[in-house]
Amino acid sequence: MLWNLVVVIILMVINWSIEAVKWQLSIKKLQQVNFLKAFKAVLSGVSFSVSTPNRVGEYLGRILYMNEGNRLKTISLTIVCNMSQLVITLFVGAIGLIILLPQIETDHVMSSIWIRVILYGVVVTLIILTLFYFRLPWLVKWIDRLPGSSRYAWLIKALEDFNATLLLQLLSLSALRFLVFIVQYYLLFRLFDVPVSWWQAFWTISVSFLVLAIIPTIAIIELFQRRMIVKTLVGFYSTNELGITLTTAGIWFINLIVPAIIGSLLILSIKKIFVTKTEINDNPDLV
Repeated sequence: MLWNLVVVIILMVINWSIEAVKWQLSIKKLQQVNFLKAFKAVLSGVSFSVSTPNRVGEYLGRILYMNEGNRLKTISLTIVCNMSQLVITLFVGAIGLIILLPQIETDHVMSSIWIRVILYGVVVTLIILTLFYFRLPWLVKWIDRLPGSSRYAWLIKALEDFNATLLLQLLSLSALRFLVFIVQYYLLFRLFDVPVSWWQAFWTISVSFLVLAIIPTIAIIELFQRRMIVKTLVGFYSTNELGITLTTAGIWFINLIVPAIIGSLLILSIKKIFVTKTEINDNPDLV
């Protein structure tokens, strides 16, 4: 059964590799970045994200690997990259919420009215987000018409380079990454003797991702929120609370804390290289 843990760790590398490919595709028209550099940028972003609300700090880590004039432009491209993941999360999570609705009502987790309000809100948000996602050039033109927006237009001009093919590629990779997350959970459920089927794990974890996407959180304290949400949903099918807690903690540590530590080391190495170059520029005699 320990092989389950080994596979989960391998899937963590695959997970962030997929994200690196997504980011690489998103910025390719602005700046060509090889896979290794994109992978380092993604891990550096994770290290920044753990202490910021809803992981917004990841943009800071990624732009460190861009050329000087492209750093601010990269932010809007990274937002689109993340938007593709959010579209998948909302879409699959909404389906999961519909499937689990009878069970949620039976166990009185939340009132039927509030569940339906949340579901309708998610569907409306998904529709609007998807329309914006596939109409990025139109969005750029619309923003250009706003008073006083001309001075900031250069920050989002690169969004016009996104075409339907690229956007569908990002969505496909996001769906693949979503599936990797589910497999990781399922393997750890098996490791810690949580008796849930593949489909039960798929839909409960999908809804938990949906909830985590909706509520504001900081990655450092996300473990406690995630544990409560997963325990409530998976608790429909299993009473093994310890196994559910260990699974949640394991995913949080492997997928977030380990990459954040690696990313921190990468950022330190960047700073070291930057300081060395600065010293050489200030003291030509050292060369």
